[in-house]
Amino acid sequence: MPEVSSSPVAPIKASKSAPQKAMEKLGLKRDIDLALHLPLRYEDETRLTPIGQAREGETVQCEGVVIESRVELRGRRQLIVKMEGEDGAQLLLRFLHFYPSHQKSMAEGQRLRVRGELRGGFFGREMVHPAFRAVNEDTPLAQSLTPVYPAGANLPQAYLRKAVAAGLRRADLAEVLPPGSVPRQLPTLREALDFLHHPPPRVSLATLEDHSHPAWQRLKFEELLAQQLSQMRAQRERAQLRAPALRAGPGGLHKQLLAALPFALTAAQQRVAEEIAQDLARPRPSLPPRDGGSPSPGVEVSSGDFSALAQPMHRLLQGDVGSGKTVVAALAAAVAMDAGWQCALMAPTEILAEQHFRKLIGWLEPLGIKVAWLTGSVKGRARQKMLDAVADGSAGLVVGTHAVIEDKVQFKQLGLAIVDEQHRFGVAQRLALRKKLEVQASRGRGQSMEPHMLMMSATPIPRTLAMTYFADLAVSTIDELPPGRSPIVTKVFADTKRLEVIAKIADAVENGQQVYWVCPLIEESETLDLKNATETHAELSAALAGHGVGLLHGRMPPAEKAAVMAEFSANRLSVLVATTVIEVGVDVPNASLMVIEHAERFGLSQLHQLRGRVGRGAVASVCVLLYTGPLSITGKDRLRAMAETTDGFEIARRDLDIRGPGEFMGARQSGAELLRFADLQEDAPLLKAARALAPRLLDEHAEAALRHVERWLGGKAEFLKA
Repeated sequence: MPEVSSSPVAPIKASKSAPQKAMEKLGLKRDIDLALHLPLRYEDETRLTPIGQAREGETVQCEGVVIESRVELRGRRQLIVKMEGEDGAQLLLRFLHFYPSHQKSMAEGQRLRVRGELRGGFFGREMVHPAFRAVNEDTPLAQSLTPVYPAGANLPQAYLRKAVAAGLRRADLAEVLPPGSVPRQLPTLREALDFLHHPPPRVSLATLEDHSHPAWQRLKFEELLAQQLSQMRAQRERAQLRAPALRAGPGGLHKQLLAALPFALTAAQQRVAEEIAQDLARPRPSLPPRDGGSPSPGVEVSSGDFSALAQPMHRLLQGDVGSGKTVVAALAAAVAMDAGWQCALMAPTEILAEQHFRKLIGWLEPLGIKVAWLTGSVKGRARQKMLDAVADGSAGLVVGTHAVIEDKVQFKQLGLAIVDEQHRFGVAQRLALRKKLEVQASRGRGQSMEPHMLMMSATPIPRTLAMTYFADLAVSTIDELPPGRSPIVTKVFADTKRLEVIAKIADAVENGQQVYWVCPLIEESETLDLKNATETHAELSAALAGHGVGLLHGRMPPAEKAAVMAEFSANRLSVLVATTVIEVGVDVPNASLMVIEHAERFGLSQLHQLRGRVGRGAVASVCVLLYTGPLSITGKDRLRAMAETTDGFEIARRDLDIRGPGEFMGARQSGAELLRFADLQEDAPLLKAARALAPRLLDEHAEAALRHVERWLGGKAEFLKA
């Protein structure tokens, strides 16, 4: 008899179907998620149009009996079904893709109800691939409009409609807000959702499509209120946190750095540097020192002052391309190190991180500060040496990519974290950074602290957006460029002018100018007919014989990328063909001409960032945008904006109009749009009402506020803290 194992048997996990996986990908996990998954549009299946009265070009629903059904081999297999209505008129149904089950359900004598666009064909009126179902003479018509939901691959509408209907029935949609909270004349949440999922046939489709119907207004208000409540909760939570109070000593590192800089700060740089310094030093009630004394700040990192406490700075430093944000960040880091604390600067790409690193070591190492370098390409002993310097505090400043927040990186005592191009990091990464950088302020005391946070961006955030998404974020703006920057002229050409553009490049390099040529892809794509960087490099090398043409893309080894950039910076290469790895951080003042190929494929802020690589010297600069037609409306808007303005704030405003707030803020990098229904500009009155109500709810109805946020945001509430 075989021996029976006594070990527990692991339960067999039921495998999920393709539609279930597709629903999870859309974030449809809870009943409330399904209830809030609203239709894109509606189909009217509440009435029948006699076949004889249907007009060509209209989408109609007809009913009739199948009088003929056959498979034809005319070029390709087709299922041809002919049906006849009560009025004797006939309609041909043509299916180019079909299964045997389709033939059975549309056999001769079967009554069908079909819906599709009526066309005039060689054999009379026809519909190609209509929606259809077998019915009886007494099969009732739909009583409400049929919803068409946002879906993905492997998620049929019929399956999704059943799932949403079931979720809508089960979802707890009880009113959680106290009486008088919701603007007057708006329906309850249950009434609003029932209406939007199944609107009656006589409703005005215009009010549904433009989201002006009271049912839509209720959802927008609820969403905006949840967002405002979450932000204000985050603001209040942050007010309870503690960070070290960082003050620059008289004649210390901060003053030394200012004196050593080879240029004078602009008035805007001076103003924002002072705003940051005040934030870092703003005192909070402090704990008594463990030994009864008051340790004074030292220059060494190991002597950080734990007795002086501040509220953690949460500040965005924004400024146009080339406005000088790096030196402001260096001054903030100097304040932190002056007070005896470490600083970390994290950038999204190795090229950008290296640009910061080279500038910072040039400014700080002569002053006796060790700057550590941490990226994915730093390996072996060199990496361990850097990790040790960070851990023992001998490295006052750490510069790198996301490698800075890896588990093995342990700071001795971190006082300030700087994130450059913060929108380029996913929301989850930004949250991980905050959690990674929490420090234990004093051993044995248990007073939890976190470092000050300074985020930098060359994509300015419009004031309305900052107020809405960053309730607890202070914003510093560098609104002037350093003197000596040349203006940039932007020209837009169709790619049919490509040879003329290459001829202009030849003239430019003959006159000693340097040129960027930016391509969107590295290698051929079957779906996008785009010239790749390798082909363009070969083409320009042939056309510019005698002049050096370099190639730079993201798949090159870091050392090779650095070597190419060094050659271009030293003016030993006349042209640099590159992908968007040069979007940020590349600074070559002699480069005065940029060509962006397939400009219609780039986002507006990305185009502006790329354009900012030229115009860094005294020579007048030109940016050429080559596009392939036909252009979409969005593509036309982007290129028009680029041609009309070089003002980063105006670019940001137009980018917000084109893309919407969720994508603008990088929220989509997390898979979670922060606002799905409301529009910050169109719904300003609702936003004002939500902003006024939120603090009252938190103060007087905290439990209701919490339930409201959980209903609408679930785990996404954390994203608003990033």
